[in-house]
Amino acid sequence: MAAVLALTNPHAQGGRLRRSAPALARALALRAPQAHWALPDTVAEALHLIQHQPPGTRVLAFGGDGTVNRWLPALRAGDHTLALVPMGSGNDLARALGLHGLALTAALECALTSPESFMDVGEVVLQEGPGDGSTGFPPHPGIDTQISCAVPFHSSLAVGFDASVGLRALRGPPWLRGQPRYLWATLKELFALRHWGLRIAVDGGPAWQGRVLLASTLNTRSYGSGMPAAPAARIDDGRLELLRAGAMGRGDVLTLLPRLLRGTHLSDPRVALQPFQTLEVQAAEPVPLAVDGEYLGAFTRFSVRVLPAALRVVRAQHPTKSMDTGK
Repeated sequence: MAAVLALTNPHAQGGRLRRSAPALARALALRAPQAHWALPDTVAEALHLIQHQPPGTRVLAFGGDGTVNRWLPALRAGDHTLALVPMGSGNDLARALGLHGLALTAALECALTSPESFMDVGEVVLQEGPGDGSTGFPPHPGIDTQISCAVPFHSSLAVGFDASVGLRALRGPPWLRGQPRYLWATLKELFALRHWGLRIAVDGGPAWQGRVLLASTLNTRSYGSGMPAAPAARIDDGRLELLRAGAMGRGDVLTLLPRLLRGTHLSDPRVALQPFQTLEVQAAEPVPLAVDGEYLGAFTRFSVRVLPAALRVVRAQHPTKSMDTGK
């Protein structure tokens, strides 16, 4: 049997997960007494623990999208299996894996006993340094402002408006969680509505050029805590989806939002969804980026690519609408 490491992000859910840690440890001990339980205080400590596990360890991650994003490089480097127990604010990866909404006992049972499979991972290569770094949050551990660097993501790369919304959500009231937190942040961002001039080349083909509200990449069907932005997206099809929305006024954005929540936004001629494997982006001015809800900074040049079957994961073994298979 593979080794089992259970890690809890004590900062998930605005720090509330720390208070639940003793109960989670007891629940795990009843089902997997051989598992090693840890409550790291920092990202660096969690990465150290993962890096020193034997190859192929099943890592139970108690947290959400941001937690998995920070641990992603170490999970891949050790060829470990991610067994997510969803306890985050967004949980879009959990939706893709069919885990969202499961009771703790069911999520633990799935994490411990379900077979592994593979999912794709996205990677953004930041080719020019951030245009701003004063976010009030510690820098993303994958960022080196002096050199070109690659940052992986499992769910989404937000570019433009939605990255700015994500930053506002991080700064939002701690009592707001999930989709209400993102909606609050969206309304706040509307007051400072901006657009960015981008030049985008898809799979080495002719570039598209123009001003956009956003030009984000999705690996999962949803982002922003359940918004079904890319209904065609699959986590195991060897491609990513580019969601592009052209320039819009505040009234147009307000009209688009409920359609985005219902998944009917693609009927708007200013909104396009395009599958790809590689993407090159040049911006006329620094455009904000965020991976899996984690803000990176603002950049003027970057590229994106899919890494097929790059991460071992555990999926729910039951039919559910939230799974990326759509079955």
